[in-house]
Parts: sequence; structure tokens; C-alpha cells
Amino acid sequence: MDTLTLFCTASLLAGGLYWFVCVLGSAEQKGKRAVHLSGGSIAKEKVQDTYKQYWSFFRRPKEIERTDNVPAFVDTFYNLVTDIYEWGWGQSFHFSPSIPGKSHREATRLHEEMAVDLLNVKPGAKILDAGCGVGGPMRAIAAHSGANVVGITINEYQVKRARMHNKKAGLDKLCEVVCGNFLQMPFDDNSFDGAYSIEATCHAPNLEEVYSEIYRVIKPGSYYVSYEWVTTELYRGDDSEHVEVIQGIERGDALPGLRNYKDIAEVASKVGFEVVKEKDLAKPPSNPWWTRLKMGRFAYWRNHIMITVLAWLGIAPKGVVDVHEMLFVTADYLTRGGETGIFTPMHMILCRKPESKSD
Repeated sequence: MDTLTLFCTASLLAGGLYWFVCVLGSAEQKGKRAVHLSGGSIAKEKVQDTYKQYWSFFRRPKEIERTDNVPAFVDTFYNLVTDIYEWGWGQSFHFSPSIPGKSHREATRLHEEMAVDLLNVKPGAKILDAGCGVGGPMRAIAAHSGANVVGITINEYQVKRARMHNKKAGLDKLCEVVCGNFLQMPFDDNSFDGAYSIEATCHAPNLEEVYSEIYRVIKPGSYYVSYEWVTTELYRGDDSEHVEVIQGIERGDALPGLRNYKDIAEVASKVGFEVVKEKDLAKPPSNPWWTRLKMGRFAYWRNHIMITVLAWLGIAPKGVVDVHEMLFVTADYLTRGGETGIFTPMHMILCRKPESKSD
């Protein structure tokens, strides 16, 4: 091969790589690069085995049903997926309705800001983020409201990522992150001026337990808002396709079992909350939340090729390829759940803790 041919071949490859990664849009979503993908707190050589252990939970359904097993199960899941979520989705691990003329990032921010607006808190107030992930919503909410936000996540790796992002954003004075279980929170009674959870309590094996804890730690007269993952009034337990979709969502998102929308207000009332408002934010006139998943199919294949190459080179853990494929399959189930209307990730409930038992 002469020098000119070699130069042209190299230029073509370099140009193709540039187009693949840069022109099509970087796979990085503010904070994580493909070459740094990991298994969270899991050692690189153990990621693939840990993925197999995670998947084996679903071959033993009774293991998932045991409340004491769920925290470790969810912690394992987030060790496996946190880097991929950040890399391919962003720092806010949740959905939001599509808004004409707004980017996905802008729509996400508005969805988060609405949560704190419902709490009606003033700058300087102390509020709780129950299930904060790497802190995307926390930072948007702190910047928007001026409130001090304390987040809790069961995953130590997410704590490290959230603190790093908080400092980088210049919000570490307003945002604090604690590693812990939101079923047994290390906070005093009546210590928060409000609380929110965004698509997080679906991981709780018992919703009453987490709602009771949130009720305990917020002050009388304060509000709590949650965006819940639930099956809707269109779901039919005797429809095999419906069951397949919901079970696919549960397997791919570490859920001990999706609840029905009717359960949410019932549980909130049972623990003592006054239910102020309840609404499925996914219903019209909201635009479909799942369009981002459908639009991301090409990006998935691009990312999957990249991850496969990095794993083959030994840069990324081999198990990351399996995890990425699992998330793609799950995205299809989520899309089907949205299109059929049998599932929503944004059933909003706004609750108030009474001023007193007689209030």
C-alpha cells in the first residue's frame, strides 16, 4: 500500500470516527465518558458475575419479595447501571413529558422544578430528596428554589458521584448527600420543611414503610410530593401482553413489584397524610414521555458498538455490555407500556402532614 493510499485510508477512518462520535452527538451526557464506564463500587473483574447474580434474583421470585433482600438487590442494580445512565441519559434518572420547542434537558428541568413549586417552600428551607441518585433533580431544585436539599440514596457510588457533581456545579453549600436506606432514614423527627421523591419509591418493597418514614421526618404542615411508577386503569392482569410488559419493566429496573395507581393515595392516607392532589402527569395534554426512548434507538446501537469495543480492549468491564443490552430491552418494554397506556412513571401525588392529629 503506497503512502497516498495509506493516508487516505487513515483520513477516512478518522473522519468516520469523528462523524460517529461528534457530529452524531457525543454519547456523553454531562459527566461520564465511555472510557470511564464501570460497575460502580463493584470491582472491574466481578461486574459480569454480579450481573448474572442480579438476573438470578428473578428466577427466585420469593427472594425479591423478602423485604430484607430488596435493599441489597437495588444497591447492586445501581452499581451496575449508574455509569451507563449518566453516560447515555444524563444526571437525572427519570422521565418527563415532552414539551414542544424544549430540549429533553429543559423538559426534565421543568418537571423537577414543578415538584419543588408544589412544596411551597421558601429560600433557605430544608427539604428531603428521598432516593436522590446522582443528584440531577437535587441540583435543579436547589438552584431554582434556593432551598437546602438533603438527598439520600442507598448506593455509595452514587453518593460519591452526587457530591462530585454538586461541587462542580457550585451547589455543594445547598446540596448534601447521605448514604442510607429510605426505609430507615438517619434523620430526626420533624426535621424537614418538605420532601419529594422522583420515580424512586418504586424500589421500596413496601410503600407504607417509606411513606411512614417521610411522614416522620417532615414537619407538621409540610408537604410531600412524589412521582410514582404505577400501572394505570388500562392494565389488565388477565392480558398476557400486559403482564409481559410490566414484568419486563420490573426485571430491567430492579422493582420488587409495580403498584396499581389506586394504591398510592390509599397508602398515603393510611400513614396519616392528607392527600391534596393526585394526577397522572403523563396523560394528555402532556406529550408522550417515551418519545425520547424511541428516538434513542440509533444512539443505543452506536453506544453498544462502542461499549463492546471498549470491553474487548479491556478498558470497560465485560459485564457492562450485558447491562447495556438489558437496559435496551427494558426501554422497549417501557415504550410499550407508555404506548398502550398501561404504565406511567409520573403518577403525581401531593400530600400534607397535618398540623396536629386533630387538624
